[in-house]
Amino acid sequence: MTGRLWFVVGPSGAGKDTVLAGLAASLTLPDGVLIARRIITRPCQPGGAEQHLSVTDDGFARLDAAGAFALSWASHGLRYGIGAEVRPWLAAGMQVIANGSRAAIPAARAAFGPALRVVEITAPPDLLAARLAARGRESAADIAARLNRTGALAPTQADLVIVNDTTPETAVQQLRTAILAGVCTCV
Repeated sequence: MTGRLWFVVGPSGAGKDTVLAGLAASLTLPDGVLIARRIITRPCQPGGAEQHLSVTDDGFARLDAAGAFALSWASHGLRYGIGAEVRPWLAAGMQVIANGSRAAIPAARAAFGPALRVVEITAPPDLLAARLAARGRESAADIAARLNRTGALAPTQADLVIVNDTTPETAVQQLRTAILAGVCTCV
């Protein structure tokens, strides 16, 4: 039996971390779903939406050399990895959710083949801008530049697109329904 790896991607401000946190809170063990924790060269932040494992650049390089990752990539000056433990999870027929990156989709498709399902969580540009502004971490010029970079990216060729423009609960339910059905709505 082979499971699926649901690789969740989306632009900053789309609510990806919020949706994944809501999904984690809504699942129970009998659901047959596991959420992979990323390993990132970024310190953990108290109250941060994503609970990841934090390592130094040197630690990441040693883990990578030891074969600890099923998939790794670099983005925005950081390194990200999904642990090799996801492979036996998939072989056991589990549905595995991983927080991904649009830039890593080609490598993920090569690594996981037909087991991969790309889920894009997105929102209209004005909503992305408002959410980024509410974070208070970037200037208006930085937000505009980020949105311009987002618009310039190639289409993700996602298997499922969730437009997160109402409530987080609505987006969580859409993702949960697709995962628990073990199928995906292709776009």
